[in-house]
Amino acid sequence: MNKPTFHNAFCDELSIEYPILLAGMGVAGRATPPKLVAAVSEAGGAGIMGCSGLSPEETRRRIHEVRSLTDKPFGVDLLLPAKISASAPTRQGVREQLIKDYPEHVAFVKELITKFDLPEAYPEDDIVVDNEYAKTVIDVILDEKVPIFAAGLGDPKVIVEPGHTQGMKVLGLSGSVRNAIRQCKSGVDAVIAQGSEAGGHTGRVSTFPLIPQVVDEISPTPVIAAGGIADGRGIAASLALGAQAVWIGTAFLVAEECEIYDTNKNQILAGNSQEFEVSRIWTGKTVRVFHNEVSKAWADSNLDPLPTPYQRILMEDFTAAAQKAGRHDLILNPAGQISGMLKKRKPAAKIMQELVEGTIEQLNHLKNNISYY
Repeated sequence: MNKPTFHNAFCDELSIEYPILLAGMGVAGRATPPKLVAAVSEAGGAGIMGCSGLSPEETRRRIHEVRSLTDKPFGVDLLLPAKISASAPTRQGVREQLIKDYPEHVAFVKELITKFDLPEAYPEDDIVVDNEYAKTVIDVILDEKVPIFAAGLGDPKVIVEPGHTQGMKVLGLSGSVRNAIRQCKSGVDAVIAQGSEAGGHTGRVSTFPLIPQVVDEISPTPVIAAGGIADGRGIAASLALGAQAVWIGTAFLVAEECEIYDTNKNQILAGNSQEFEVSRIWTGKTVRVFHNEVSKAWADSNLDPLPTPYQRILMEDFTAAAQKAGRHDLILNPAGQISGMLKKRKPAAKIMQELVEGTIEQLNHLKNNISYY
């Protein structure tokens, strides 16, 4: 007897077995390390590696590592923010601008460091995530002929033409119908329509109203559903709404292969959906994160978060101090509201197996509910 499966034309476009993609999450490379990306691809999905904030050299090294672990298709995700305030090209330059132009914000973060008894520390790299930085990493991705590219934020137009020339599939993430249309005009092969329930950088429209509107507006361009999906029920619902695939992040943050800190995995496993809120305090962009003591302090400060990259550099310096002290409970932990459903750590292959089996079960259940009179 053949084993049941679910497979569609979009799977054939990406040369994968199941229409399940690992969201290309960032968090300094810990969220989607090569071994997690490879494990998802090996299990029949498409592992996407979040590389924003990593140097071009480290990005290349990780691409090579993925290829040493699997010969299946995989991808790389970068943030390409459309609106970035003019700033110095180095962290130190941005710090000097912060001291000059935003002394209250600098003083507040110093107060936080004192409050939590943290040592002075700074990130080891001098990377400022801006468009010039993104171009250097895109050059690596093109040079390595990565099969799939995803723009987790911003317009991927810069990579569409050269990527298509070498057979690359380009995906663009959108949180609104208007932005989905813009992504299509840029020439993407599929649009990731992400509802506000999602972790990380997210918009303001929920998944259920967003997906069918995007499907109706940009058809026949395939739509990949994202936001609040962590089991077969969510996948079946996404397919029913017209999506051709799903983009799953938070469920894989508690995979054994994921390298975020144990403290942050425990926040996800123990937290309820209400504890994952949208905030601008970590990057200057709207990000859904676990609402920790730092988030609460900012909320009480009456200070408006700064634009990108100022807020990002300001908080990455704080994060470096918290990491040096081992206070992982105080750092950025991007995760979606579906965290409230997650209770156990599992290998990525087991998560994939349960997603596939759960989807088939739900599709069969719905089919069995149909009667003819």
